[in-house]
Amino acid sequence: MTADGAASGISASQRYLTLATVVLGSSLYGTALLTTSTVLPQMQGAMSATQDEIAWAMTFNILATAVVTPMTGWLVARFGSKRVMVCSIACFTLATLLCGMAQSLEMLVLWRVVQGGTGAPVVPLSQSILLDTFPRRQHTMVLSIFGMAVAVAPVFGPVVGGHLAEIYSWRWSFYMLVPVGFLSVIGMQLTLASDRQVTKARFDWTGFLALATALAAVQLVLARGVRLDWFSSPEIVIECLVAALAFYIFVVHCLTTTAPFLNPKLLTDRNYAIGLALVTIYGMLNFTPMVLLPPLLQQHVGFSDALVGQVIGSRGVGMTIGFMTAGFMSRIDPRISMAFGFSLQTVAGLWMLTFDLNVTMDVLVLNSAIQGFAVGVVWVPMTMVAFATLAPQDRAEASSVFHLLRNIGSSFFISLSIAEIVRTSGANYSRMTEMITPYNTTLAMPGLTGAWTFDTVPGLAKVANEIARQSAMIGYLNAFMMYTVTSALAVGFALMVRRPRAARAA
Repeated sequence: MTADGAASGISASQRYLTLATVVLGSSLYGTALLTTSTVLPQMQGAMSATQDEIAWAMTFNILATAVVTPMTGWLVARFGSKRVMVCSIACFTLATLLCGMAQSLEMLVLWRVVQGGTGAPVVPLSQSILLDTFPRRQHTMVLSIFGMAVAVAPVFGPVVGGHLAEIYSWRWSFYMLVPVGFLSVIGMQLTLASDRQVTKARFDWTGFLALATALAAVQLVLARGVRLDWFSSPEIVIECLVAALAFYIFVVHCLTTTAPFLNPKLLTDRNYAIGLALVTIYGMLNFTPMVLLPPLLQQHVGFSDALVGQVIGSRGVGMTIGFMTAGFMSRIDPRISMAFGFSLQTVAGLWMLTFDLNVTMDVLVLNSAIQGFAVGVVWVPMTMVAFATLAPQDRAEASSVFHLLRNIGSSFFISLSIAEIVRTSGANYSRMTEMITPYNTTLAMPGLTGAWTFDTVPGLAKVANEIARQSAMIGYLNAFMMYTVTSALAVGFALMVRRPRAARAA
């Protein structure tokens, strides 16, 4: 290793080719994350599945990703970075092709599990490879490009996949990723540096199985709690008990064994510990609006797929500008950059609290662009602060935990937001329908009787539809409030970190 931390013997051209192929692989994985959500209605009809059944195509993929992500450190130690990266992208590409060819719901869910599990090491390992390949003085630039790929690709994936699904079928949202994966595998095989001598690393199966069980149980609780009425269901109670017991076993085992699955000593680094809290909140804030806004705009506001695509695309434009800006802001205190970015997200959340069912396109586009810009500004300083004081040999394991919490934060917060929307919508619908009676004099006003009639079945159906729209909007506003409060909390965490130079000196 040279003094600046870059691997000796690697030419500048090989570094940038490595950057290109690694970013391509990371983009492939990121694009697949949310593309499936765009075509769920088509998949539901093609598979003759209920809404609850087709949701497993998303839930099991998230579970597989969350479970396998912490294995990245062990896989690298046992097989080497290049072998793990190439095999992961190759298997991910094959699983993506098989997802598009699936003829039944069971096969679709199976290949989605394989897709999530084989693609899980890609993002954390990509970051570790880039940090080891480039000198420290270029880390800001490299992380800006890498972060742009990870964050922007999931924005454009649903837009392109939605158009292909509309023109051809839902299968093409998977098929479009296969050529990219094929090129990525070839590029990585040719450009990645050869693995150094690997060791027969010991794998902590007890810690792995305990953590996997806890994560799977918690995700199942959040995904099925609303449908099963939470703790009124024996299934939810059992899953909560299993999650608590498994997490207890994991914590006790990590603190008592000599070689734990995840090294708790990493948490003694103050910046890394706070960085984990920040990246969890970052995961909560990053993908949640992209999941909540499309159904709101399509089902209740009446936007077309093309207009929704423009709203989501404006977020990608904001992210691109944010990542470019982060390079210039790297010269100032990273705490200021992170606080600025999370404050922008708080402002965007407060703005979303003013939305109603008459919201205009320009407001949505500008708000989405601000959110994207804030995400881009936050990523680079947050990553730099979290990894600045860690030893190079700890980066693979630390990066796997870092991205594990980002994924868990996304899936958990999306589930909580959807649960709040469903709960609030039902409660407000029940309350507002109580006011539709012949004795309510307000309903006799000319402006209302011109829009709806209350003495016919079709007229009452129109009233019921409007009440459903308004009650759903209240639920979305509650979810936006959760987004805003979480953004504000992140500002406080951002101000608690040390500057990288001061932390390294300490």
